[in-house]
Amino acid sequence: MGTRRGNSEGSITKRSDGRWEARISLEGGKRRCFYGKTRQEVARRLTEALRDQDRGLPIVGDRQTVAEYVATWLQMIRLTVAPSTVSKYDAQLRLHVLPLIGTVRLSKLTAQQVQIVYSKALAKGLSTTSVRLIHTILHGALKEALRLGLVPRNVADVVTSPRKRHHEMHVLTSEQTRRFLKAIHGQRYEALFVLAVTTGMREGELLALRWRDVDLEARHLQVRATLKLEVGQFIIADTKTTHSRRKIALTPQACDTLRRHRTELAEERLALGPAWNDHDLVFPNTIGRPFDRRDLMKRNFLPLLRKAGLPAIRFHDLRHTAATLMLLKGVHPKIVSEMLGHASIAITLDLYSHVMPDMQREAVLAIASVLEG
Repeated sequence: MGTRRGNSEGSITKRSDGRWEARISLEGGKRRCFYGKTRQEVARRLTEALRDQDRGLPIVGDRQTVAEYVATWLQMIRLTVAPSTVSKYDAQLRLHVLPLIGTVRLSKLTAQQVQIVYSKALAKGLSTTSVRLIHTILHGALKEALRLGLVPRNVADVVTSPRKRHHEMHVLTSEQTRRFLKAIHGQRYEALFVLAVTTGMREGELLALRWRDVDLEARHLQVRATLKLEVGQFIIADTKTTHSRRKIALTPQACDTLRRHRTELAEERLALGPAWNDHDLVFPNTIGRPFDRRDLMKRNFLPLLRKAGLPAIRFHDLRHTAATLMLLKGVHPKIVSEMLGHASIAITLDLYSHVMPDMQREAVLAIASVLEG
């Protein structure tokens, strides 16, 4: 094997297969190798590696696999990302990405291989939302790899991710809402559904609500947390944005229902004794732990809708119902936006533009009555 060494370039050799190989020595006796068709190519990469070594950046060679890089990347982002987010990223990558491309060399990863990951995820039943999340994670990881000079380009840039599926909004009318409230009267989770249609809180926010954040005397509550599914388990986590953390006023009906619910919950806790898991939750399951959102739909919400003779809607549509009813009753969109925890009033107006024509008609009638008077 012929050997040539350039000035200040480190070790560069020509292999028997005709390719050029550059080597760099690391702490602990480890080495990293770079391969190329020409001496100039590997010399450039070696120079970049030596510069990165001086900067304290990780040095890796051509043989690093996607799985090896992902493990390093997850460690790096722990400094800037919440632990729950890192766990979610790790789970998505382990379940849906690494089994397919984990053994592929990072520097050889192609857009076609990434596209196949998305296609197979959809084929096995993952939602478009889940596959879009996988794309976001993988794109972010490869973006960092590009910044570090580990890949020549971010192949996820040219991959087509599934289009976001927009769910049609189904809003209960005033009469339907009254029928629903009548049907849930006396049910174990009556207070949960009453809060949903009177506050517009998200499902996760309701299921993470704790008694210490509820003030029935002052008639308000504080939204501070949400229930999330992380690696197969439901956990209580802080709300994602500052806009989501908010104070919401309670109706007299909601306060009365919550008082009854608190009494019934205390009786359940007393009857169960040491088996009760006290998390201070307003809406726990039957042993005090966080409620499985899937059970809420299947065993509680959908049967109650059928009982009321109402169409099967999503739990999230109760949030839309609350917002729509408030807007139709003349509540200022800014107040509605704050109650819902939207980042801006523009989001509220965009989501509930179907209500605007009725509000405009009311405004025109109000102006006309003033002028006629």
